[in-house]
Amino acid sequence: MHTRLFTYTLREAREDDLEAVEAMLGDERLPLAGVREQFRDFLVAEGTYSQRVPASPVGAIGLEHYGNAALLRSAVVDSAWRGRGIGRALVDAAVQAASAKGVRELYLLTTTAEAFFSAMGFRIVPRSEVPESVRQSVEFVSACPDSATAMARSIATTPQAR
Repeated sequence: MHTRLFTYTLREAREDDLEAVEAMLGDERLPLAGVREQFRDFLVAEGTYSQRVPASPVGAIGLEHYGNAALLRSAVVDSAWRGRGIGRALVDAAVQAASAKGVRELYLLTTTAEAFFSAMGFRIVPRSEVPESVRQSVEFVSACPDSATAMARSIATTPQAR
């Protein structure tokens, strides 16, 4: 039996990752609105099956900062790479990044991943409980349907590096 070995690493997104991330989002019918504008605050999972194959983006997640609140957005893992913990690793890394920047509450909208985010510590909330600044984001205003579920997670903050 032959098994494929795979490795992935998480890192901050680079400008040259944008096209691959937009393609993954498009494949999953996730909104592209605002991605380009917020891409500086994305994390990317870069994966490869062997040392001979160049690593490429296989997952991504973004944060939009609104004071001590942030919107977790565009969480995606390439279908060929699912089931390997990459989604969980991306969410954990985004939570840590948000905490380091003083974020106390994370919000998101989802139409398909309630169970996944519930397992990651998010709870369903009425949209009225989401801060107005977050509700003015492109995700809330136009990118996601009104039927999308709003979720929130409180996080402990770590002191910012000086």
